[in-house]
Amino acid sequence: MSYQALYRVWRPQLLKDVVGQTHITKTLQNALVHNRFAHAYLFSGPRGTGKTSAAKIISKAINCEQAPVAEPCNECRACKGITDGSIVDVIEIDAASNNGVDEIRDIRDKVKFAPNEVRYKVYIIDEVHMLSTGAFNALLKTLEEPPAHVIFILATTEPHKIPLTILSRCQRFDFKRITHEAIVGRMEEILDHDHVEAEQDALMLIARAADGGMRDALSLLDQAISFAEEKLEVDDVLLITGAVSERVLADLVAAIKEKETAQALNLLQQLLQDGKDPHRLMEDLIYFFRDLLLFKTAPKVEHLLERAKVDDRFKQMVEQLSLNYLYEAIEVLNSSQQEMKWSIHSKVFLEMSLIKLINLNEAAARVQLETSAESQSSPLNAKVKELEQALKKLQSGVVTPVAEAAPNKQRKVRKPPPQTRASISKATELLKSANKNSLQTIVGKWGTVMERVKAQNMPAGAWLSDGQPVAASESMLLLAFQNEMHRDMMDTKFRDFLEGVLSEQFGTSYSYVTLLSNQWEKVKQDYLKGQKTSDEGVAQSDPLVDEALKMFGDEIVEVID
Repeated sequence: MSYQALYRVWRPQLLKDVVGQTHITKTLQNALVHNRFAHAYLFSGPRGTGKTSAAKIISKAINCEQAPVAEPCNECRACKGITDGSIVDVIEIDAASNNGVDEIRDIRDKVKFAPNEVRYKVYIIDEVHMLSTGAFNALLKTLEEPPAHVIFILATTEPHKIPLTILSRCQRFDFKRITHEAIVGRMEEILDHDHVEAEQDALMLIARAADGGMRDALSLLDQAISFAEEKLEVDDVLLITGAVSERVLADLVAAIKEKETAQALNLLQQLLQDGKDPHRLMEDLIYFFRDLLLFKTAPKVEHLLERAKVDDRFKQMVEQLSLNYLYEAIEVLNSSQQEMKWSIHSKVFLEMSLIKLINLNEAAARVQLETSAESQSSPLNAKVKELEQALKKLQSGVVTPVAEAAPNKQRKVRKPPPQTRASISKATELLKSANKNSLQTIVGKWGTVMERVKAQNMPAGAWLSDGQPVAASESMLLLAFQNEMHRDMMDTKFRDFLEGVLSEQFGTSYSYVTLLSNQWEKVKQDYLKGQKTSDEGVAQSDPLVDEALKMFGDEIVEVID
């Protein structure tokens, strides 16, 4: 067979060709030049990042006829023999299929013999974590004190499975995932050499699918070149990788945002009919929402985006979707992804996730609309303004028409909404029967309550995490929230659910009242003042206040500077 795969043809033959591992190649080059290389190395890192290639390059460099050199010449008899595998003094062993004690004992017996053709005998043991415990023990002494003419190079993708006794006897180098830019640069070099045209976006899709592995990237590139007609295009890569284009992902998220359930489900059905993998599609959705979240919180990190392309449509989505919704969406998708791993009906979980996201969007939009309507309502009331001005003139002793008054400070008067006034009233009634023992019981079991809520209803757990119990009686609980949206969701959508959990946990019928933290502080202070006033007796009435009540009535308002 004359044709060779790209990853074999373009396998690095020099340390400088090992892409994305400068921190390792520079160290090894310096060690080779000064003849200070170790007797045992451990190369660890993800697949396809250059571990075995670096091991073979080192074996050539130390045996090169021009040594000591930073790079092998690849021209002498030793370098060529190691490259084509004809020199038997460089032994590559696959520990996945040679993991027994007998194989390692055979190495231990042969290691004492001098090399036949080159200066150093090199043992390259790939996937070394697959060795059995007995094999590791048989290797210990030899690895610690090998003969002067022997070097061990161990390679693994799972270093945590290697015993510490082995790790301590090796000089360890951790290979990292190769960046998308470095992978694309290497592919462009190969395509230029082979005179093949390709779109930049197509190469970036291959780099993303490779997940930091150069070998995977070159294998996909090889397949894509064979599939493409004249020029390698994005659609060709999408077909061979099973990935979903950024445009289709944006269409799907837009349908979710606009609450177009039928359109979202039709898009999903079309993608699955085109052969897209549900698990891969779920991963793409998670990354797209992650990109939305990153760009919303830090617009300058555009280079970190994985699936999205920053354009006007993407920016509009970022503006329209709230942070809370993006948090919840990622949690919903992640939970569904975990469930998909153990189910044969992955399509059902994918459809269910889309419907959850649409309903979640409706709930968030409803709360946001209510909050916006409340904040946009006029804070000024004509009657209250007249009362404020009249009280000020009465206090100064100057009686002038209200129209001539020019107050020095503008005061905003806001009436609490009916729902809040009802909650404040309930909270005040609760304080009359609240006791310390009930609160201590609630607080002591609150962690258990939160765990049960999250286990049964994850969105409810997320909204409830902002609240804390601050007062309790035998059948009523007061929760204080920092965020108004969290308070509203727990007061409306999840009330029946939480009361059921509370009743189940404490063995009695339990309900609750919700307030914002600042409202709770005011209710508490007013209650304490009322208690103090009742103890000291009824205070004498203020003539000024009596006169104001006669003029404008006894409606209570909240005055804010």
